[in-house]
Amino acid sequence: MIRTALFAAALLVAGPAFAQAQPAGARVEVNGMQVYYEVSGSGDPLVVLHGAYMNIPSMGAIIPKLAETHKVYAFEFQGHGRTTDIDRPITYPALADDTAAFMEAVGLQKADVFGYSMGAAAGLQLAIRHPDKVNKLVAASVAYDAQGWQPAFREFIPQMTVEMFVDMPVFAEAYRKLAANPDGFPELVRKLIALEKEPMAWEAEVKALKTPVLIITGDADVATLEHSVALFRLLGGGGMGDMGQPLPASRLAVLPATSHTAVIGQTELLAAVIEPFLKGQTPKGMFE
Repeated sequence: MIRTALFAAALLVAGPAFAQAQPAGARVEVNGMQVYYEVSGSGDPLVVLHGAYMNIPSMGAIIPKLAETHKVYAFEFQGHGRTTDIDRPITYPALADDTAAFMEAVGLQKADVFGYSMGAAAGLQLAIRHPDKVNKLVAASVAYDAQGWQPAFREFIPQMTVEMFVDMPVFAEAYRKLAANPDGFPELVRKLIALEKEPMAWEAEVKALKTPVLIITGDADVATLEHSVALFRLLGGGGMGDMGQPLPASRLAVLPATSHTAVIGQTELLAAVIEPFLKGQTPKGMFE
């Protein structure tokens, strides 16, 4: 779950390729912000949470794909896209509380949730802090502890600066095209760099979760494979099937030859693991 430089680099290379025709949007007041959101498709409700520096269009084709079978509610986090910023740090608990408040504002008592990167960590916190709001959670490129990041990323975090992003015109220009405050990009960068440095150690809370979670990771993601397996085990997974006991409600999917920034662009692979999980479908073994 790289919420800063790595995803920013991906947008630099592939930004226009993620552009999609979007449904008409709306705004709703949430915790002092004017939150922009879009609703598409029909079926059971599914809330989509984007990554850092992202917005609804940059999530790419996965939103319209999920809207083929679900009523998708996609909204933009604090200071991102068309949502206004407020005088408050960006933290995972705050993002989770914003998500719960957004759901209340649009009349969603409970829904499935799909989050990517920063949105996946916000989804984990949503399930921890507001378990009554989440039916099932799909968490793509996530960690529950800062020690789960790849060593190269942990070494890079202290080197991040606001200027590093502001000096990349493509990012500032893309921000200004949507932002409610066209001059707010440096402040957003400052908050997201601070987010990278926030303590993250949620093992006890994750272990206590009753919410079924589908963990999706690339085999070259920003979280180590060992960390993703550890997360799966905390949620009750990792044992042997075919022994007469039902499989755990949570699942783990590893996408091959996939870096962090490549995860969200693999629409068909994502849908192939997300849909059976949300529908409760399980592959049958020979003894069933």
